[in-house]
Amino acid sequence: MTDTAPLWGTQTQLAVENFPISGERLHPAFIRALGAVKAAAAESNLAVHPNDHVNASQSSNDVIPTTAHVTAAVMLDQSLLPALADLRAAIQTRVDALGNTIKTGRTHLMDAMPISLGQELSGWAQQVASAEARLGAVQLRLHRLAVGGTAVGTGLNAPPTYAEGVCQALRQRYRLDFGVAQNHFEALSSLDTLAELSGQLKVLAGSLMKISNDLRWMNSGPLAGLAEIALPALQAGSSIMPGKVNPVIPEAVCMVCARVIGNDAAVTIAAQSGNFQ
Repeated sequence: MTDTAPLWGTQTQLAVENFPISGERLHPAFIRALGAVKAAAAESNLAVHPNDHVNASQSSNDVIPTTAHVTAAVMLDQSLLPALADLRAAIQTRVDALGNTIKTGRTHLMDAMPISLGQELSGWAQQVASAEARLGAVQLRLHRLAVGGTAVGTGLNAPPTYAEGVCQALRQRYRLDFGVAQNHFEALSSLDTLAELSGQLKVLAGSLMKISNDLRWMNSGPLAGLAEIALPALQAGSSIMPGKVNPVIPEAVCMVCARVIGNDAAVTIAAQSGNFQ
């Protein structure tokens, strides 16, 4: 124990004591999004007493789903989609450069028909492009927010203009097309859109794992493997085999993909476990 005063209240301290499960904290992006939702609520509630600006017209039942949607929408727009566009462009440069480099195509890991490296990599580029399209299709539903439904979806204790005011403030902050959910009862009682997004992330993880494993096979060797390509030697791979260099980036990608696939199972269970509102 220290003499330093805690930075949180009694209920948060009880949660710390009651749920010492994973040691993980809320993602910083979620905390930032929650702050943005609260700021937007304050802007929409400017006619209320100052003590009530931040929390008026709200319930955790609409604030948390709203924050989850905002978090995912912002990270998708600002981080994932730009990263996928960069990856697709990088693959495409190799497609253009390796279009005339002929190699062996394989089925069941056995030699099949000739194929160019450019043709093979074009399939990877299209996998990434398809993932971008799938994720983009989720955005319309992701941008529809539960805010204004309050406790059970009826909007009790929220003025008619409140929800649109919050969405307007969030649109201005993030330059994303946030709007009020078409049906608050669905928005509060289900997390289907987040489950949909997680499912598309799982598909993307499968694509990236397939690409990474192809790279590992093509790089295998260099003497007793396929040795069709040579990945950059980023770091030594063994203390007893000085010349051995492992494909560390594809292997790291595979580990991340495994985590994403596992997360999707957890998201699926969580999304179907909400009872009533």
